[in-house]
Amino acid sequence: MRPSYRWALPAIVAATCAGTPSASAQAPFTPDRVDVQAISLLGDTLRTLPLSAATRARYDAQLAEARRAYEHAPTNLDSLIWYGRRLAYLGKLRESIAVYTHGLTLFPDNPWLLRHRGHRYISVREIDRAVKDLERATVVVEGKPDIVEPDGQPNPAGVPIGTLHSNIGYHLALAYYLRSDWEKAAAVARKEVAAATNDDRRVSMAHWLYMSLRRAGRDAEAAKAIEPFRRSLTIVENQSYERLMHLYLGALGADSAAARAAGQMSSSDASVAYGVANWHFYNGRREQAVKLFEALVAGGQWGAFGAIAAEADVARLRGRR
Repeated sequence: MRPSYRWALPAIVAATCAGTPSASAQAPFTPDRVDVQAISLLGDTLRTLPLSAATRARYDAQLAEARRAYEHAPTNLDSLIWYGRRLAYLGKLRESIAVYTHGLTLFPDNPWLLRHRGHRYISVREIDRAVKDLERATVVVEGKPDIVEPDGQPNPAGVPIGTLHSNIGYHLALAYYLRSDWEKAAAVARKEVAAATNDDRRVSMAHWLYMSLRRAGRDAEAAKAIEPFRRSLTIVENQSYERLMHLYLGALGADSAAARAAGQMSSSDASVAYGVANWHFYNGRREQAVKLFEALVAGGQWGAFGAIAAEADVARLRGRR
């Protein structure tokens, strides 16, 4: 049984629903099916995400369940969100965005829909649109209680680590970073580190805070920001960010940090590979960094945030951004 958004959202949903949809709004929604999912920041065509056969089979089954729920209740917020999420896991990003866009005609300014659409706009390299959605979501939830977000693919502990507010903040910081707006990225990341209630959230946001500050040339401030992470951390799923933190603190060498980021990369491996490449970049080893950025872009894991960040850096270095 899938986790529900409904039970946790009465105050926010009540404030953002459009009321009873018209008959036309309740008609079955069929997003356009397109082969090309995105054009990279380097001008390359991005198609199907690389997935193992076992993962694809599991995601297909989850999508079939979500589609049935959506077709049964096309104006139900839960059904809209899960249908969009399950489409995205399979790399059907344009269809996912279309679902969220449709949902926002029924539930204008709903923060969950804005958060998820903003995330997927990042995936398809429409960064300005992502920023617009995520900034709007930030305004909508300001002053409201935070809410745990159900995991689409639960971690081994079965414990969700993200929340509505933190996921909005994470993706907004990332979107600013991809636009080279280091100051705004750092400001959002710093706020999220302070608000975090578990080490997984703290270390992931401290990673983006540190990188943003280093890219902004604020090295002393960056070093101060990661000092609290010399202690032992309780990490459920963000081991990749924990390894990078050890690198930044000098407790782990670059080769050791990147040891698992070889061969067929996962999204976590791509995050580590980007962190290591970026570490070389802002420490003056530009040629080595660029080779690693380019290898990451060529690695095929184009949906991973680390790969998108590497792509953005290569595009900037080639004068495309």
